[in-house]
Amino acid sequence: MNFRLWNLSARDNLNLYVFVGVLVLVGAIFGALLVNALTLEQQQELADVIGAYMANINHPHDLSPAAAFWDSFFFYGKWLLLIWFLGLSVIGLPLVLVLDFLKGVLIGFAAALLTQQLAWKGVLFFLAATAPQNAIVVPALMIASISATRFAYFIVKERLFRRKGQLLPPFLAHSAVTGLMILLLCAASLYEAYVSPRLLERVTPSVYPSESSSFSTESRGIEMTRFDESNDRIL
Repeated sequence: MNFRLWNLSARDNLNLYVFVGVLVLVGAIFGALLVNALTLEQQQELADVIGAYMANINHPHDLSPAAAFWDSFFFYGKWLLLIWFLGLSVIGLPLVLVLDFLKGVLIGFAAALLTQQLAWKGVLFFLAATAPQNAIVVPALMIASISATRFAYFIVKERLFRRKGQLLPPFLAHSAVTGLMILLLCAASLYEAYVSPRLLERVTPSVYPSESSSFSTESRGIEMTRFDESNDRIL
């Protein structure tokens, strides 16, 4: 087996990187357009979620970095393992491209929503909250997707048509790439859990200088209203 197949440098796989990159970019544009399709009620609900999130940032003692790390790492890890498995199945390769597109949708939606709610300050908050870890996560997922594509290409070309070639070496190579990408996602999760909250503590007051202190009171009022409504239904 010629391991040149798993040379994942951008120079030797430029077409694949451009294709996957365009998928992510188109997904980001589509996600940004989705914000304009939201109803006023949906926009208000998302605005409340953003407010509650900022209220939690202003109370760092309520946050658990370890829990945040594991939540983030398990989320990214499941995404990466799904790409790995779909590449092994060969027939699931189109779903790998769908996952890349979906990642772009999530990024574009978050950026457009924050910009819509907070104007230029939303851009600042997005850059502080999600841009650094996505600068690691997106390339890692792209490399894993390209590795899955190369594995599927080998299976179709060498095993199905030519009926030759060993399956184990490319499987190990594909799995090794996935393992390396898990390390990168681990680094992104560490940043998201331990560094990003400290950065957001500094950014949030400039984004919501007056409203940030009232979010916790407002959220408690909402919860009390729901509680009263539930009691009324029971009575």
